[in-house]
Amino acid sequence: MEALPPVHLGATILAVWLAIYLARPWIQRRTVLRAVPESQTRLQFCLDLALTLAAGAMGGGVNRFLFGFPMGSAASLFLGTVVVGFFIAMDMALERERIVIGEARVGGGATRVPQRLFSMTGKFLLVASVTSFFVALILILVISRDFAWLAGIDRTSVSIAIARKSVMIEVIFIMVALLAMVLNLIVSYSRNLRLLFDNQTGVLERVSQGDLSRLVPVVTRDEFGFIAGHTNSMIHGLRHRTEMMGDLKLAEEVQQSLLPRHPPRIAGMDIAGTSIYCRETGGDYYDYLPLPLNRIGIVVADAADHGIGSALYMTTARAMLISQADGDYHGPVELMEAVNRLLFRDSQETGRFMTSFFLEVAPASGNLRWVRAGHNPALLYEPQRDTFRELGGRGSALGIRADPLLSEETLKPWESGSLILIGTDGIHETRNPDGEAFGVPRLRELLRANHEKSAAAMVETICAALAAFRGTAPQEDDVTLVILKRIPAPGVRAP
Repeated sequence: MEALPPVHLGATILAVWLAIYLARPWIQRRTVLRAVPESQTRLQFCLDLALTLAAGAMGGGVNRFLFGFPMGSAASLFLGTVVVGFFIAMDMALERERIVIGEARVGGGATRVPQRLFSMTGKFLLVASVTSFFVALILILVISRDFAWLAGIDRTSVSIAIARKSVMIEVIFIMVALLAMVLNLIVSYSRNLRLLFDNQTGVLERVSQGDLSRLVPVVTRDEFGFIAGHTNSMIHGLRHRTEMMGDLKLAEEVQQSLLPRHPPRIAGMDIAGTSIYCRETGGDYYDYLPLPLNRIGIVVADAADHGIGSALYMTTARAMLISQADGDYHGPVELMEAVNRLLFRDSQETGRFMTSFFLEVAPASGNLRWVRAGHNPALLYEPQRDTFRELGGRGSALGIRADPLLSEETLKPWESGSLILIGTDGIHETRNPDGEAFGVPRLRELLRANHEKSAAAMVETICAALAAFRGTAPQEDDVTLVILKRIPAPGVRAP
């Protein structure tokens, strides 16, 4: 190599590199740019490394064929090309990765978790190992060559000083060149990490502000790619949850609209009720139904379980109940049996059911008729004698069997000043942080202590007492109650 004129050596190497450079865009378009973005960085590295190796091999071959280039010199030229080609290919691959990151940031791209992980630790270890190997190999070759050269020079002090200076300059030049290439890779890789970090934090900042419209582009197969993919999975989950919350809010509004907005105004009666759901929607229901002969029906029902399924089931049952009550009404038992037939037909294969307490009130006479379809008995409190009575009766829940075996109970009449509470089991089953249930005795004491209040005030008092008893414990079941007081006032007005 030393005997070859530098002009010839440089001209042949330059010609080979120029040919490779001109062919590179055409090859790149047909290989790298046609691949998916996640593979373009790897393909870019392979392409540029292969082109530089081809340039080294062609340069050595041309010089050997035209100028009798020795095999050892050709091998040295090829080795130098391998070292330079490695750093060029790494730099071009990092540049391609920046382009892919920028394009993905603007136009989207892959968003799923990569199938395989190529960790950043593995990348650093590979690059560091290859770099160290090349540095050691070049130093060994240079030093061995210099030793051979030093062995052939004159052993004068001037010659030795000149040789030492030449060797030092050569080693320093090689080390500076290698260090410059390594630093260039570090700076280039740092820029890519900054872009990936900005992509990730930018989307997360939007998410923290409630904006779920953007996803993090997945452009690498390292930890950043996996974090981006899992971040996107989280965003998809948040989108789904947000949609569900919107649907639940709509379902809550619809269900709340089905409950009575105001109690009916009936002379001689004071009525109030409420439903408090433990979730956005629930399976509890209460209503006031106008009946023939100026009577009124009060229904409290509780579908098994709670949530969307129970709410839909209860909405269906409500429609059936209202349609049957508006039809040919004959009494509480006939009404509940008709509703049960419809529910059983639709729910016998689903296992869903509901309990219900239906009370028919004749305000003028004070007579009561009721049916208890698997529901908790209503409580009748008579302040005059300070006594409680359960309005019970036989009957199974609706929707379980074709024949619910319901029985009609009556009371003629109930005294003025007395009150009736119809509620669901969420009242006495409310638990405090220690797991203790509210229980029926506490409910009776509340009725006894507040019986002189209006029905609405009593409902508020009971709800406040339940909330205070529950404290920090979660509400585990829906709470529904209706209070009916008989006050001394004759006559009936339409609800």
